[in-house]
Amino acid sequence: MHRNIKYVLFAVLIGSAGGVFAALGPPKLLEKSETPDFCVSCHVMEAEYEAWFHEGVHRRIKCVDCHLPHRDAAAYYVWKSIDGLKDMVVFYSGQVPEFIKASEHAQHVLQSNCIRCHETTVENIDNERQCWRCHRRLVHVRSGAIQIR
Repeated sequence: MHRNIKYVLFAVLIGSAGGVFAALGPPKLLEKSETPDFCVSCHVMEAEYEAWFHEGVHRRIKCVDCHLPHRDAAAYYVWKSIDGLKDMVVFYSGQVPEFIKASEHAQHVLQSNCIRCHETTVENIDNERQCWRCHRRLVHVRSGAIQIR
């Protein structure tokens, strides 16, 4: 019986290590998945990437700086997983819309991140209006590829 416990513990240890590896991915995968190059690897984002790279006023920051919530690490990684899985399903199911629209949640995240980064600039401004309504160059518009409404 003592020998069986060793095998069970060994199997649990190997299973746990495999689970952690699967959850966190191969080394540097998590870090790689936060780069604009990773985001553009899905060909439906090419126009947005080109607009950000060539025309965007924020081209020194990463996609995740604007498009994921930063209030805490848990929210960041939960939404990174949700958005990533949603994008993967849409892409591989062939259901990519002609015009990419930011959802209500995405608009809230974008607005929160604008305020987070530009807090001292916007502290005396009415934050009810969405930043990209006035700052139109922030939006990834290139040949009508994206719309935020």
